[in-house]
Amino acid sequence: MLPKRESSSQSCDGDEQHGRHVTASKRRLSDHDDHLNQHPAKRASIFSRSHSPSLDRPIACGKSVSISISGMSGLVKSRPPKVLGIKSLSVKAAGPEEYYDRTWGELKAAVSAILQEKPVKASQEQLFTYVKNTCNQKMAPQLYNNLIDVIAAHVNKQISTFQVDTLDQGTFLRTIDGLWTQYCQQMVFVRSIFLTLDRTYVAQMGNVLRVWDASLGLFRKHIATHSTVFKRLCPAVLELVSRERQGEAVDRQLLSSLVHMLMALQIYAESFEGPFLADTDLVYAAEGRRLLIDQNMSLPEYLAHVDQRLKQEQERLNAYCDSSTKAPLITCVEKNLVAAHTPLIISRGLDDLLDSSRLRDLKLLFSLFERIDGCLDKLCKAFNDYIKLRGTAVVMDTERESSLVDDLLELKDKLDDIVEDCFSNQEKFVQTVKDAFEVVVNKRANKPAELIAKFVDLKLRAGNKGSTDEELDQMLDKVMMLFRFIQGKDFFEAFYQTCLAKRLLVGKSASVDAERSMLSKLKQECGPGYTNKMEGMFKDMELSKDISAGFKSVASRLDSDIELSVNILTMGHWPTFPTFEVHLLPQMVRLQDGFRSYYCSKFNGRKLTWQNTLGHCVLKASFKPGKKELQVSLLQTLVLCMFNNGDAFPYEQIQQVTGISDALELKRTLQSLACGKARVLIKEPKGKDVNTSDVFSFNKDFSHRLFRIKINQIQMKETQEENTNTAERVIQDRQYQIDAAIVRIMKSRKSLSHNDLLTECFGQLKFPVKASDLKKRIENLIDRDYLVRSDDNQTVYNYVA
Repeated sequence: MLPKRESSSQSCDGDEQHGRHVTASKRRLSDHDDHLNQHPAKRASIFSRSHSPSLDRPIACGKSVSISISGMSGLVKSRPPKVLGIKSLSVKAAGPEEYYDRTWGELKAAVSAILQEKPVKASQEQLFTYVKNTCNQKMAPQLYNNLIDVIAAHVNKQISTFQVDTLDQGTFLRTIDGLWTQYCQQMVFVRSIFLTLDRTYVAQMGNVLRVWDASLGLFRKHIATHSTVFKRLCPAVLELVSRERQGEAVDRQLLSSLVHMLMALQIYAESFEGPFLADTDLVYAAEGRRLLIDQNMSLPEYLAHVDQRLKQEQERLNAYCDSSTKAPLITCVEKNLVAAHTPLIISRGLDDLLDSSRLRDLKLLFSLFERIDGCLDKLCKAFNDYIKLRGTAVVMDTERESSLVDDLLELKDKLDDIVEDCFSNQEKFVQTVKDAFEVVVNKRANKPAELIAKFVDLKLRAGNKGSTDEELDQMLDKVMMLFRFIQGKDFFEAFYQTCLAKRLLVGKSASVDAERSMLSKLKQECGPGYTNKMEGMFKDMELSKDISAGFKSVASRLDSDIELSVNILTMGHWPTFPTFEVHLLPQMVRLQDGFRSYYCSKFNGRKLTWQNTLGHCVLKASFKPGKKELQVSLLQTLVLCMFNNGDAFPYEQIQQVTGISDALELKRTLQSLACGKARVLIKEPKGKDVNTSDVFSFNKDFSHRLFRIKINQIQMKETQEENTNTAERVIQDRQYQIDAAIVRIMKSRKSLSHNDLLTECFGQLKFPVKASDLKKRIENLIDRDYLVRSDDNQTVYNYVA
């Protein structure tokens, strides 16, 4: 049983009976003390269980305490319980200095044990209480200074470990890493004991380091920056990094621990980062020169190497470098491996990558260049030069004019895929493709416009099988993309109008919907004025159907077995076709005269001009294998009808009977009948070319799997002369537009200098024009009295009202 504290009301001022009890109790307590003196262990046990005053609880003084002693059978003989009365005594408490001396001895022993890796006798809780009580008694400054002194003395002794010359580099690094790791663990324990010191004294002072920070400062001062260690530490760490960069396996955990030690000691930037970046700069500068110049490495291999190096450096950053090193380190690699060799990288293999569409390598190249300021501009310029080079080769190749549009579209699709997949569809690259293609398409004046128009004609012709309506519409959209690059859109208009006229007149248009879709695209791109004539052509065709239907009732009275269908063309809407007279069959002449009378009765004051070269017929022919229907042109019809009156005719007789005065047209007509796939005539002597000495006979044995056969209408193909005439017509129209623009400008401005007038004209004209051409038109207008030169200044023009 523990001794029980009784109430203080049992004082020593009681009656005599109480006094006798006190006397007896005193005697028995004296006997008990003698027994405890003989057995000190039992005394300690008793004090520990009776809450004896300890170092962490100062003794209370000046109080009257009554203690009842019972249950002491294990120490004294069993007797009846007695009450012991103790008078109040004045005991002087221990002062702060005395208490500090006792506690610091315990704390110092504990700290020394921790630093020496020995067991600590006192519990952590008891040590923490010592520190707390010391701080409460205003002894914290002394405690802090004594603690720092003990740690400093310990750290200072450790430098002797590194003053041995036999330590090799690996052992040296492992030793300092082990010392650092052990020291951090020890300081964590010490900090937990002296936590109250940090929370009170250090927090209140403001200019005093925490225990942990002070301990790091001591390690930095006595170990890390000591000349013996410092001169070997950073070079050894940098050598480990260098060996790792060369592909050698190193202890990355050791390397990481050492670098993080430098960070914790706040000497990372000055002792490691600077030399590390300088070494990196030298390594990669030499590596870039070696791979590109000395070893002549190919561009794909070099790009893959640079990408691998960047990944390795990123892993190195994540493993043991500070985040502040990331930007300068990556910049250092990019500068030496990419930026320093940008012109060489571009010239080494960019064109090859683009030619072979190596999208992965191009994407990697873009990602590397994107990191560095100014590199994308150089790549963009090189990309522009590539497009112009390849595009110009396509446009200027006169031997492959038939595939020019297909080649340009293929090149454009390829470049669009590269921009989208590899160059992140950046606006500057998108615009580069547009600018370069505009230069390419107009590199050869007017010819691409003509070829694009003929390409659309080929796609819209009947018999262009193998593509659906959706595919045809997509193709037209691609063609419109090329059309936007054309500066001389009036050339395209002229040739497209000619091709459209032939498709409509000979019925070779694949789809009216496709035709109108193309017109809609042109109208949307250039405005309604651009397609006004072409829309008028469609209206003429619709009106002609109504007129032909009305003529059928009149034709029945003409006693003719020939059905006549006429297309009425408004001259202002349709292009000009070559005309020449031919000798028509009498039945045809009667029908023509009848239609002219009918039309003039409907529309007074109009004049009809027959275009014999645009007519076509369907003939019924009898051959030995059977009857056939031949779909031929009017000129082919006149030639074939001669063989109703004979079996063979020479070239000159055919020319005389048919009246086809154009020798070239006659030869092409005979060639289509005798030398094509459907040879309804036989030419003697045999050959592909037609000569004036040839003789033609009817092929009675002609056979074909089809009943209605369309003879190739070679005469409908544009000749060089027709192309020249179309071009000349466009040039003439341009002169009219230039004249109109000059007069319009001068009429509003009244007086202008030569240069100002040229500037105004360039702004208003929608086609490319040279200054010399404008000057010629100005001189022409002066001769025609539209303009006069100023008397004061010959370079100033005045408008003549």
